[in-house]
Amino acid sequence: MTSSSTTVVPRTKPASTVKRVWQSRNLLYVPLVLMAVFYLIPVYVMLITGLKGFDEVSLRTMWDLPQSIQFENFVAAFKELAPYLWNSFNMVIPAAVISSILGSLNGFVLAKWKFRGADIIFPLILFGMFIPYQSILIPLVEFMRRINLYGGLPGLVLTHVIYGLPITTLTFRNYYASIPKELVEASRMDGAGLLGTYWHILLPISIPSFVVVLIWQFTSAWNDFLFAVVLTSPTNWPITVALNNMAGSQIIAWNIQMAGSFLAAVPTLLVYIFLGRYFLRGLMAGALKG
Repeated sequence: MTSSSTTVVPRTKPASTVKRVWQSRNLLYVPLVLMAVFYLIPVYVMLITGLKGFDEVSLRTMWDLPQSIQFENFVAAFKELAPYLWNSFNMVIPAAVISSILGSLNGFVLAKWKFRGADIIFPLILFGMFIPYQSILIPLVEFMRRINLYGGLPGLVLTHVIYGLPITTLTFRNYYASIPKELVEASRMDGAGLLGTYWHILLPISIPSFVVVLIWQFTSAWNDFLFAVVLTSPTNWPITVALNNMAGSQIIAWNIQMAGSFLAAVPTLLVYIFLGRYFLRGLMAGALKG
């Protein structure tokens, strides 16, 4: 009695197919590299101009490397912008944290704790994303004066918290909607209430969404100019307004101006360099899925 064994030979893709797939993947990098170069060109001009001496700065030599590196420009820019840099941090950090927490609570209630009128309130909250800021400046200034917050950083923090609620609520609401409702029902059966369910069940798994909205709110508040210039006094200006006023009157030291612009951009650049991977993970985890 003989036994026969069959050997299964794995099927391999033809070399031409593998080559086509490899080439198509490489082609995807072409537009990405072009877009990266396009967005990095202003950073290049800003950095090399900030390293030049005053006599080297001109439109004709804008793209040329500096003949001698002048770090004194960054020192001078930092000395002038340092107080306003701390104003920006004192405004941005609480605004981003508070709006993220409130948006998380709103998203939880709207997604997992339904109540009468929830389907009406949610679109009304989102409506705040489409209101032009310029259209509400006059009533906003009058409101800040009435509550004695005009001219200071607390009023600016409150403004960014309120205008950050629509996007943070949308982000968390969509993220919580993707979580199985059985988790919430199980916590209710165990006797957990509204806050207990949020604190023990949903909050620990909300890190991806918090990373997304914190980065989003930090960048939005840091780059704001309109609200800052309207609602704050000169001593409370954030760095964006102070940078605009560095230009002077007739003779502009563009090398110091560009050095200051680079210093103002460093915090947001560092945020995306070190937290960009977590931002993408948050998006992939469903933070902006609808």
